[in-house]
Amino acid sequence: MIISNNSTHEAILAYGGRIPFQRSLTAYKDLSAFDLARLALEGLITRSGIQTELVDLVLMGTVIQDVNTSNIAREASLAAGIPKNVPAFTTTMACISSNAAVTSAIEKIRTGQNRVVIAGGVETMSDIPIRFRKKFRQKLLETRKYKSPTDFLKFFKGLRPSDLMPDIPSISEYSTGETMGASCDKMAAKYGITREEQDRYALQSHQKAAEATEKGLLSGELFPAAVPPRFELVTVDNTFRADTTLEKLAALKPAFEKKYGTVTAGNSSALTDGASAALIMDRQTAEEHGIKPKAVFRSYTYVAQQPADELLIGPAMAVPVVLDQMRLTLGDIDVFEFHEAFAGQILTVLKALESDEFARERLNRSSRVGEIPMDKFNSWGGSLSLGHPFGATGTRLVTTAANRLEKEDGQFALVAACAAGGLGHAIVMERV
Repeated sequence: MIISNNSTHEAILAYGGRIPFQRSLTAYKDLSAFDLARLALEGLITRSGIQTELVDLVLMGTVIQDVNTSNIAREASLAAGIPKNVPAFTTTMACISSNAAVTSAIEKIRTGQNRVVIAGGVETMSDIPIRFRKKFRQKLLETRKYKSPTDFLKFFKGLRPSDLMPDIPSISEYSTGETMGASCDKMAAKYGITREEQDRYALQSHQKAAEATEKGLLSGELFPAAVPPRFELVTVDNTFRADTTLEKLAALKPAFEKKYGTVTAGNSSALTDGASAALIMDRQTAEEHGIKPKAVFRSYTYVAQQPADELLIGPAMAVPVVLDQMRLTLGDIDVFEFHEAFAGQILTVLKALESDEFARERLNRSSRVGEIPMDKFNSWGGSLSLGHPFGATGTRLVTTAANRLEKEDGQFALVAACAAGGLGHAIVMERV
């Protein structure tokens, strides 16, 4: 999708932020996704100063839903003090769920349906819903028809001990049964991405995040989170490893393909808890209320392909689409913010964009898209170091991109991300 510069309604990013991302089973281990989403919304409202009566709609992305708060956007918005007459809905699109929330907000504004929308995302890996196995679930549902206490005597008839075991969700493709890590191993091998290259890239990501944190570059997007019951304040991410080294990373064993794999816990994004939120407004409305826009959303796209074939290469397919829509090249982009699911994944994407063969065979282009200058790429760290709460990462990318445009005095930012299901996304933002 692309909007012309003379359109009546321009969607702008007024403000964005997140609670500090935390490794699962650490600071947020006793909180639900609902709690995290509420904290992010409260942080956005407080930091941006937006009057809640101006909000028209709330959207949030999430991946692993709790049946008790399946429309978590609505539950969290009510808890955060947003007026009860403001509708809210939840999106799910794997790791680009909050990207979908953001672009849904953009379209609501472009079409004139809404003027002020909050879009964000949330995920907890510390409290995932764990079910009983299907046969036992069916037995439990049958009890609704029992008429007398003696009916319960037949409850265990036909059940085996294994039927009583919990059914823990697996981070794998439903259509292929393959985990993302195993898919990344295959993709990295296909494109000749070595273990050393992956470890070196992961090290740089952690070093960038540590440096950005030390210099306070991320402080503008972090909402301190008071965690009950002691309400201890979480102020920084605990996901990056400032003290890691290439030697430490090289010593780790493959996590997925045990014999020949190159993907390890050290060059993969960690299981993370977190939430993010962004204030997206009609440009004229923002100016009427004295709110200075950070960036205008210009062009975006979503792509999809067969999950069994290069599951995580989506950004290499999406990036040329938005560049062509904007009549831009990679040389015109000042800030790059790409999701790092795995070091092998992001290095494959970069290599594909630089490949004439990939351009001809996969993009139907005569020549390569081009080389991304690494001094403009994920300068404040990425998902490998900052963490990856599935439903929240997209809003983080957009927020960081806008803040970097301001800090680095750039004009255009390019955000891109891969997702399960063979999905991909890219969006171009322009600094105001």
